[in-house]
Amino acid sequence: MRVVIAPDKFAGTLTAVEAAEAIATGWRRRLPGSEVVTVPMSDGGPGFVDVLHSGLGGELIAVTVPDPYGDPVPAAVLLVGGTAYLESAQAVGLHLTPPEERRPMLGSSRGLGELILAAVRSGATRVVVGAGGTATNDGGAGLLAALGATATGAVLDAGPAGLEGLDTVDLAPARAALAGVELVLASDVDTQLLGLVGATKTYGPQKGLSEEELLVADARLQRFAEATDRKLAGEKGAGAAGGIGFALLLLGAIRKPGVEIVAEAVDLAAALASADLVITGEGSFDFSSRAGKVPYGVAQLAGEALRPCIALAGQVLVGSREMRALGIEAAYSLVERVGEERAFAAPADALADLAERVARTWGRE
Repeated sequence: MRVVIAPDKFAGTLTAVEAAEAIATGWRRRLPGSEVVTVPMSDGGPGFVDVLHSGLGGELIAVTVPDPYGDPVPAAVLLVGGTAYLESAQAVGLHLTPPEERRPMLGSSRGLGELILAAVRSGATRVVVGAGGTATNDGGAGLLAALGATATGAVLDAGPAGLEGLDTVDLAPARAALAGVELVLASDVDTQLLGLVGATKTYGPQKGLSEEELLVADARLQRFAEATDRKLAGEKGAGAAGGIGFALLLLGAIRKPGVEIVAEAVDLAAALASADLVITGEGSFDFSSRAGKVPYGVAQLAGEALRPCIALAGQVLVGSREMRALGIEAAYSLVERVGEERAFAAPADALADLAERVARTWGRE
């Protein structure tokens, strides 16, 4: 039996690489004769570079950039041929700062701009940016400042607070810095920049913005959009990573779902073509998984190959009807099967145990 294991990270507990190995370990424990292929996946959020490095190899170039508040943080550019892969979460990730120390009105995306510059200086002619999991909500203004953009009446790399009084923005230097470079936005969501379903309203609370600050930050981003390109603010992915998607679109980026970028890069379709079973997963499997998340993307490819797909997740928050609408035959909850305490205390062991149990139902000698 040939089993392809293609999960995302289990946020806060396991990377995608660790999750894939844990599932493989449990499956082999029950059915040692199976051919098990691991293909760790990402939607563009945290772990994007790790997953691609695992699948593609390439050269990792270490870079130090400022975090959302200007402190140095390590990041990496993955260079594969002429393509550089990098992720926003390494430079300006939400996980870099404890909740009590977050200052979302001051958080800047400048570090990601410096990471992009490092990629270009490494010789890349194509730069793919995984956008997701950030602590910033500045519309990518800091990123643009790092690339040379200037403004009148405001400070671009001081978070939403710095955009107060914004008059004009000159993007010409930033565009010149990327002349001849193909830019790709690999986003985990298709959110627009502004309004009730925009970046601030949807993801601002998890970054620490208060109700009052949500209104202020969204108004600042609206002015920023008006000073640059208001139409682009309504494009899919413009609101990704606190508006970093918008900045990349301003620079001419092409937007693609992150899971598609990874699937194409590692040729997941070829791996699925001869699979008897496909296993995917993530930390929380819910109906939002349809919006560019890994389980949905993997299930769609499995469906095209006419292969059954199941999911293992920390939590399963959808019913059977919704599950099948996502292309998943069955989903199994780690918390439900082994308990919340063990799921968090020993996640790899617990996930392996769950995979072993699932193999009894879906496996064959």
